[in-house]
Amino acid sequence: MTEPSHVTAARESYDTVAADYARLVKEPAELDPVSRAMLATFAELVRPPHPGPVADLGCGPGKVTAHLAALGVPVFGVDVSPRMVELARTAYPELRFAVGSMTALDIGSGELGGILAYYATHHTPPQWLPTVFAEFHRTLAPGGVLMLAGHVGDDEHLRPTHAYGGHPVSYEWYLLPPDRIAELLHGAGLVVTARTVQEPEEGARRQTGTFLAYKPR
Repeated sequence: MTEPSHVTAARESYDTVAADYARLVKEPAELDPVSRAMLATFAELVRPPHPGPVADLGCGPGKVTAHLAALGVPVFGVDVSPRMVELARTAYPELRFAVGSMTALDIGSGELGGILAYYATHHTPPQWLPTVFAEFHRTLAPGGVLMLAGHVGDDEHLRPTHAYGGHPVSYEWYLLPPDRIAELLHGAGLVVTARTVQEPEEGARRQTGTFLAYKPR
């Protein structure tokens, strides 16, 4: 299958900005209290004896992957950017990281006890989100838990030209209303159990949304 153009753009862009992204992005301990609490809640839901490993999809340089591991989660990371995966493997050699795309995961059906998609889907055009969410549903075991977090908006389509460290990028941003994201998750067969919408932090411009959902047994 031909790779979707948005996946190619994300790979090339994040390969370009990887080193500066790893340097500039916040450590999980530096996140706001609500974000830290949602990650802790997710960790509680997917820790053993909950069955199956947990995939951190769009793991970037592995900071959140390592944070979940420290909370007792049997987690591994997947990212579309080979350079990001290289940085993650160097920083956290005790953890497993692989290159992959959320549109076609190299993970068996029903294999995962949990999925974290943390600021990982906002470069995905809305017409591709059903494919991505269907992959989440396919790879989750019955009872498996998804945490999806990221920027939300009023059907905004942004075309940034430069990012972390001033590097040129070719990806685009698609910021959907929280209700629309919840509808798409439901359409993929996932049951949303909780969601939060946070106003922008000081110096930021966009709301963020976090969703907890599960695959029915």
